[in-house]
Amino acid sequence: MSQAFDVVVIGAGPGGYIAAIRAAQLGFKVACIDEWKNAAGGPAPGGTCTNVGCIPSKALLQSSEHFEHANHHFADHGISTGKVTMDVAKMVGRKDTVVKQNNDGILYLFKKNKVTFFHGRGSFVAAADGAYQIKVAGAAEEVITGKQVVVATGSNARALPGVPFDEEFILSNDGALRIGAVPKKLALIGSGVIGLEMGSVWRRLGAEVTILEGLPTFLGAVDEQIAKEAKKAFDKQGLKIELGVKVGEIKTGKKGVNVAYTNAKGEAVSLDADKLIVSIGRVPNTIGLNAEGVGLQLDERGAIVVDGDCKTNLPGVWAVGDVVRGPMLAHKAEEEGVAVAERIAGQHGHVNFNTIPWVIYTSPEIAWVGRTEQQLKADGVAYKAGTFPFLANGRARALGDTTGMVKFLADAKTDEILGVHIVGPMASELISEAVVAMEFKASAEDIARICHAHPSLSEATKEAALAVDKRTLNF
Repeated sequence: MSQAFDVVVIGAGPGGYIAAIRAAQLGFKVACIDEWKNAAGGPAPGGTCTNVGCIPSKALLQSSEHFEHANHHFADHGISTGKVTMDVAKMVGRKDTVVKQNNDGILYLFKKNKVTFFHGRGSFVAAADGAYQIKVAGAAEEVITGKQVVVATGSNARALPGVPFDEEFILSNDGALRIGAVPKKLALIGSGVIGLEMGSVWRRLGAEVTILEGLPTFLGAVDEQIAKEAKKAFDKQGLKIELGVKVGEIKTGKKGVNVAYTNAKGEAVSLDADKLIVSIGRVPNTIGLNAEGVGLQLDERGAIVVDGDCKTNLPGVWAVGDVVRGPMLAHKAEEEGVAVAERIAGQHGHVNFNTIPWVIYTSPEIAWVGRTEQQLKADGVAYKAGTFPFLANGRARALGDTTGMVKFLADAKTDEILGVHIVGPMASELISEAVVAMEFKASAEDIARICHAHPSLSEATKEAALAVDKRTLNF
């Protein structure tokens, strides 16, 4: 007889493992199925985020940033290092260690919260007696049942049509994180999060980096003023970013890859590179789920169709994270995972899409929450704007990093904060204050009147909030 559970979660990425743990904490008998494997073939829960996304990319960004500082900025502090070299194999090995620590941490949390973990691919078999049969295809195949099922199977990298990933010359985010030596020339298609972060890593280590972007504007989802400021910083660093290009034929050979494209002026260009990273978005991962076998509804993109509460068209089946609508962000998946577990328990789970922060972990970092100035203009919303540059912030001067600014957008009548946008040092940490403020419907004046530590980067948020009403304390 198959094992029976109250809740079965398919996928142990940020949405899945969080949903499983929260459901167990609420008193349910829970199973979580995940097929990710480490180099030894053992379980590696954490999904794309932990294995080939958020965590390993931040490890490489940190290592490369240390290298950059040692080579170009330590001398400003009176520190003499001599010639600094990078052991890429050791850097990648450290990244792998960080990933494994996170994998092991999730397995520990499963054990601590009494979540039964199954290592293998989970898929629907059939609905039966008010529950669902779920096949686990692992070392040994078995079928378990769940009264409630949460699908959290994540997403996969999108390939260019007719140009599959070979992870040797044409790389997805997976291959980009496993480059074993600094390429002399690196090309990237797509100037989004992955393109900018991976381009930054290898540019710092000495690669000549060219990023090709099809859109005519840089970071179209970002506030235009912030995007322009970021672009100036990246240009100064030596990242070559070409906008408005049309990519043509891509060829691989023994020495690397050639990309033919037409630039914004309509000129034909041929680009040779050792490696090509393709970062043009991601697609929902529903292949092999056997959605059709139980009648689970998918949309034209292959994503699972859900309502505002993450319910699917099937009773007792939910879906969260990259496999459903909304931004493909790990923390969005986590919020949905908690909310679904609480809804299964009859509680009122909460996810506010308007206060989900976005971050690009380049240097300078870019972070934002809420609406951009161009969105407010398009929607006809009367607003006030306030900005403050890090150049005038004492803590930023002491850090030696005064790039960027903080920007506040507030309702012209009520002063409610509608959006906060930051480019500069520690933007990923500073944005949290704005998220809390917006979640509780704070006004710009509320932030302006809160005491901020001095000297701190957060004083820039206070000054930007003050600037909404044309005030300043920065004499």
